[in-house]
Amino acid sequence: MAASPGPAGVGGAGAVYGSGPLGFALDSGLEIKTRSVEQTLLPLVSQITTLINHKDNTKKSDKTLQAIQRVGQAVNLAVGRFVKVGEAIANENWDLKEEINIACIEAKQAGETIAALTDITNLNHLESDGQITIFTDKTGVIKAARLLLSSVTKVLLLADRVVIKQIITSRNKVLATMERLEKVNSFQEFVQIFSQFGNEMVEFAHLSGDRQNDLKDEKKKAKMAAARAVLEKCTMMLLTASKTCLRHPNCESAHKNKEGVFDRMKVALDKVIEIVTDCKPNGETDISSVSIFTGIKEFKMNIEALRENLYFQSKENLSVTLEVILERTEDFTDSAYTSHEHRERILELSTQARMELQQLISVWIQAQSKKTKSIAEELELSILKISHSLNELKKELHSTATQLAADLLKYHADHVVLKALKLTGVEGNLEALAEYACKLSEQKEQLVETCRLLRHISGTEPMEITCIHAEETFQVTGQQIISAAETLTLHPSSKIAKENLDVFCEAWESQISDMSTLLREISDVFEGRRGEKYGYLSLPKPMKNNANLKSLKPDKPDSEEQAKIAKLGLKLGLLTSDADCEIEKWEDQENEIVQYGRNMSSMAYSLYLFTRGEGPLKTSQDLIHQLEVFAAEGLKLTSSVQAFSKQLKDDDKLMLLLEINKLIPLCHQLQTVTKTSLQNKVFLKVDKCITKTRSMMALLVQLLSLCYKLLKKLQMENNGWVSVTNKDSMDGKI
Repeated sequence: MAASPGPAGVGGAGAVYGSGPLGFALDSGLEIKTRSVEQTLLPLVSQITTLINHKDNTKKSDKTLQAIQRVGQAVNLAVGRFVKVGEAIANENWDLKEEINIACIEAKQAGETIAALTDITNLNHLESDGQITIFTDKTGVIKAARLLLSSVTKVLLLADRVVIKQIITSRNKVLATMERLEKVNSFQEFVQIFSQFGNEMVEFAHLSGDRQNDLKDEKKKAKMAAARAVLEKCTMMLLTASKTCLRHPNCESAHKNKEGVFDRMKVALDKVIEIVTDCKPNGETDISSVSIFTGIKEFKMNIEALRENLYFQSKENLSVTLEVILERTEDFTDSAYTSHEHRERILELSTQARMELQQLISVWIQAQSKKTKSIAEELELSILKISHSLNELKKELHSTATQLAADLLKYHADHVVLKALKLTGVEGNLEALAEYACKLSEQKEQLVETCRLLRHISGTEPMEITCIHAEETFQVTGQQIISAAETLTLHPSSKIAKENLDVFCEAWESQISDMSTLLREISDVFEGRRGEKYGYLSLPKPMKNNANLKSLKPDKPDSEEQAKIAKLGLKLGLLTSDADCEIEKWEDQENEIVQYGRNMSSMAYSLYLFTRGEGPLKTSQDLIHQLEVFAAEGLKLTSSVQAFSKQLKDDDKLMLLLEINKLIPLCHQLQTVTKTSLQNKVFLKVDKCITKTRSMMALLVQLLSLCYKLLKKLQMENNGWVSVTNKDSMDGKI
């Protein structure tokens, strides 16, 4: 599933579940049409308000009069479209028909009133025929505008109830079909029911995706994205797990595997409804604890408030708040995976924070009784000291968690345990299965604990949700891989059991990749980059009066185009992770090949964020500027690699030049695409550009890997370090 404006590793709102015959698109429905008309209508009403707020004694130019009339007519036309959509919704929902129709009639009347009052056709005859216009009845147009806003709001609220009902109905259909799938006994019957299930899941995907796009609360949006990501991945798991059960009906591990998929999908479906209806089952409350970084942020706000108000809160509350924060650092200090140095430093900083708070409280008490300048300065110093201590604690916690996560991801990058489980399965080796299942369980516990630590230092609520999602995914998928491997080991010749294990292993590998992206985003937030990874990647500043940069308003493609762009961007995001992994292997980080590769990866990451509606690139024009720089950087890379190739033997040199010759045409093609006229094909141009960028990044990963291997080989042959692209030594030493 494509990435969304939400956090890493979570499905995009415009995607569909499944693949193959199930992956078709549906009409976005009346909600999209209503929202489209609303987005046209409300700004026009705002314009009407602005235009009528002129001074009565101000002379009205012809331009002003014509503007007022155009806006009034545009409002009436937009209202007409809005009313048509509202009436269509009413006709399909009899329980709300009367309420919607009344609101539509009010909106229509208000639109017609505004059009009449802004009609200046007969303005010249105003004094002779006494015609009432906006200039003689300003109050009337204001009342009409208010009535219009009120009636439009009513229709939108009623339409929202319809959408919620549609999502709940869709969820209920999916659940009913899932119950039939759980009880099916024949393969033929399963195929028929699963086909229906697939169609229902696609419908649910689009309804919930549209709702996700509409959510304003970023935390809810992240939760929705996480739930939808579970459903998307579990759809394929459900297919292979169910087929395995049908093929091996007496296999306990196969049934356990299938039940795990069904249970997780049901929880995810309930989570979507919980978010849509904004209520928890049985009145439950969200009991998830506040992360350390969030706790520190709130604590610092409280102590900084003392500058303005010494009686803002009690000293006891401040002490309790700090103790709660420091108690949560035990997740780090108690972890078996935290190094001794990190543990000691965290404990030291925690003790220091307690001492600084006691000093602050002491000065605080004095400040309440003595209003002197020296006491005020001492209080300010105490606030700064404890803030500094907490900032140092944050840095240490961030370093501990990210270093642990990076080491863990690097260690498990080759997925050795998964490969071993697959091999033991086809060999039917139960003894080896037990050994590798134990190793996977250990790996799972490491990843789960690391996700908990990352949540504490994630920095934003949406990324906290993503960390929780990752933790749950590793926990559940780890157990399911073991049960799938056990089934294959018991039936080593079963193709469907092998396919089933492959599906679960792919889900694990995908989550590992998502975790790598999440780790990078956490570091971006902590370091204040938020996607713009290096200072030299700043976009070229548009010149004043530049005719090619007329519009810098954000481009908003429709939901189908957003989905396509998001899917293109996901692969791009994964490729940047691959490129960064290759770059980290190089000992000489100042090497020109490394620098150009890092620059390209960083720019590609900004493009990936653009496909999610995030990062420094806000408009299509921003994107084009970045792509021009990206293509130029690619050509610089090829020049450096060509220089390096001169140090190699003929066979190695030829192999490297073949890879370079693939990249150079792509750079030129991307430059050509960026220079073509936009006209009315913005999406098509963005689509082509991102596709070209993906191809270039795939080649970059290959080039970095090949150059690194050839460099190592060259060093061994020369028995010493050879500078790869040192311009000062390149001439005459090659």
